Amino acid sequence: MMEMYFCSLFSGSSGNALFCQYGNTRLLVDAGKTGSKLQTAMIKMGIDPATLSGILITHEHSDHILGAGVLARQYHLPVYATQETWRVITEGKKMGKLPGDLIRTVRSGQSFWLGEIGIEPFSIPHDAADPVGYRMWGGNISVSTATDLGHFTDEVYSRIAGSTLVLLESNHDPDLLRANPHYNAVLKARILGKYGHLSNEACSEALLRLISGGTRNVILGHLSGENNTPVLARSVSEKAMEREGIRVGEDVRLDVASRDEPGEIFMLKETE
Repeated sequence: MMEMYFCSLFSGSSGNALFCQYGNTRLLVDAGKTGSKLQTAMIKMGIDPATLSGILITHEHSDHILGAGVLARQYHLPVYATQETWRVITEGKKMGKLPGDLIRTVRSGQSFWLGEIGIEPFSIPHDAADPVGYRMWGGNISVSTATDLGHFTDEVYSRIAGSTLVLLESNHDPDLLRANPHYNAVLKARILGKYGHLSNEACSEALLRLISGGTRNVILGHLSGENNTPVLARSVSEKAMEREGIRVGEDVRLDVASRDEPGEIFMLKETE
């Protein structure tokens, strides 16, 4: 029996990178900070960047790919993304030049293996070329990441239901967003739209569905720096669970990912 290890290195509108390990396979989901910051964060967590097996990219926005090219070139890491995501990255020269053998293409709904970790990309509703979330598994453990969601679709639910752990977006409080004097009307409409970002309330409703499907470990992620706080995001989800008789800390573990520093490493054990 082996364990799966998972932690958020960074999660927020200023940069995203998640770490997952099963057996000898180690990978990142996104690399949205500078290469030096990503390396520093991994070393702080006891992770040698040279031992990574690859990088999974959800979509082409800079807060998800900023340091991917640097890490890929330095450690000769394959980078996985959808064909349309690669097209936009390449046309915009967003990742620098990568050797051809490091460019790997994935398709939504088409599972593959990266070392000992099984991976299924799935489509998410966001204003990018062809964005995906990922479900990763080893043995009977699975971890899913679903951020940058304008809304929580039945398709997303079907792909991640039953996951041992889910990192789900809890991006903003709508009232804080609407009152934000630094955001113009277009940006506010984009965030609030069906292809923008998930609010605290929408996140809490999605979590109730996931918990009813068996998920017992939850991380709230991709919080806005201006339109949310960790305390507020956690409070909304906690209250929703309490209304349904779900005991946080007993029935479900609930964490909030930090925007600027690595979080705790989850060690998830296989069940017999």
